[in-house]
Amino acid sequence: MKLHGTMRIDNNQLLIGDVSVEQLREEYGTPLYIIDQKHFINKARIFLDNFRSEKFKTHISYASKAFSNLYILGLTKEIGLFLDVVSGGELYTALAAGYDPEKISLHGNNKLPEELEMALTNNIGRIIVDHRTEYSVLSALAAKKQKKTKVLLRVNPGIVADTHKYIQTTTEDSKFGMSIVDPETFLLLQDMSSDPWLELEGIHCHIGSQVLNKDFFFQEASIMFSFTRKLLDDYSIKLREVNLGGGFGVYYTEADQPFNYAEFLAEYIVEIEQIIAELNLAIEIVSIEPGRSLINSSGSTLYTVGAVKQSYHGKPFIFVDGGMTDNPRPALYQAEYEACLANRMQEEPTDNYRIAGKCCESGDILIEDVALPQAEPGDLLLIPGTGAYNYAMSSNYNRIPRPAVVFVENGQSRLAVKKETYTDLIRNDQKYL
Repeated sequence: MKLHGTMRIDNNQLLIGDVSVEQLREEYGTPLYIIDQKHFINKARIFLDNFRSEKFKTHISYASKAFSNLYILGLTKEIGLFLDVVSGGELYTALAAGYDPEKISLHGNNKLPEELEMALTNNIGRIIVDHRTEYSVLSALAAKKQKKTKVLLRVNPGIVADTHKYIQTTTEDSKFGMSIVDPETFLLLQDMSSDPWLELEGIHCHIGSQVLNKDFFFQEASIMFSFTRKLLDDYSIKLREVNLGGGFGVYYTEADQPFNYAEFLAEYIVEIEQIIAELNLAIEIVSIEPGRSLINSSGSTLYTVGAVKQSYHGKPFIFVDGGMTDNPRPALYQAEYEACLANRMQEEPTDNYRIAGKCCESGDILIEDVALPQAEPGDLLLIPGTGAYNYAMSSNYNRIPRPAVVFVENGQSRLAVKKETYTDLIRNDQKYL
């Protein structure tokens, strides 16, 4: 298993942030989400230090859908990141964490009227409009509240990125945004640019998630800025901002070979500057939205082994005290992970195992094949690379409480989210009378 961030081995045991996993189990129980705070801060600084230009402003917006709670948003605010949210709940959390509304953008393909009203009431920085119906609702709300708001239109450049089809987001039949070859897109942009209550700042796109080929991002930039030039030439629509989204791939297993972020971002900026200069555009802001690439490798999930079971055919199972309730990605996307026995780090593998959860589903398999030392009940099994979309997608299926979230740094741990109790599971239930 690859060691990420501050992970190190001491006396056969794994430490993260100089805190032993055994100590974390004793204090917080398992399953447990562990976030390496120093590693996260260092990742954020790579983006802030390398995606910079002297020719225009750059905004690095943390994509809160990857992992959101009061603690992490307080940390991203302190670091100086902008923020994008995709629901009223994420917006509420951001405001409760003390985020400057001007640094927040609202995304989503079906924003509810109450979510748009919430964004207007709280004067958030930008609303990324997805389609004409949403534009009409927003325009009417803004007029009713007598509030001007900055908007971008989400468009699809038609790039089919090499990633899982469920996380390709800019194909011509995507549920997100408007195609750049659709005549309706140009009509909508004209209406938005002349709307008395909306300030059309720019355009936005996002080509997908877990994209490991950097050429797709260069292609995206070329298409998006060329489209911006066309809007100026053909329709006299002058845009200040182009948001290129995110989707930068991360390491889960040896099959994933992500590019070096620092080198890529510096190269990306140069490419963007050259394209803007060649097209003679007066762009003031270029934004990107890293989420997974900021948080994923900082997160791990710690489990306790309950039993080892040899099936009649196939590899033996290691059963852990969590499963698809704390990590649905293998069931959703056939996501693959590495793992280790975190209390036996220096022992050689003896067998290949399947890691299975405790949910009443045959598909509750976290890892199909991993080489580990001979596992015993009570061992600690850790799966790294679970910082993004694990806590965010967790559920109470089978009435299983969600795990705690803890941040570790410099030998200290801080609880960010309490472990749910059985009482929490029924707090919104009403009894049959």
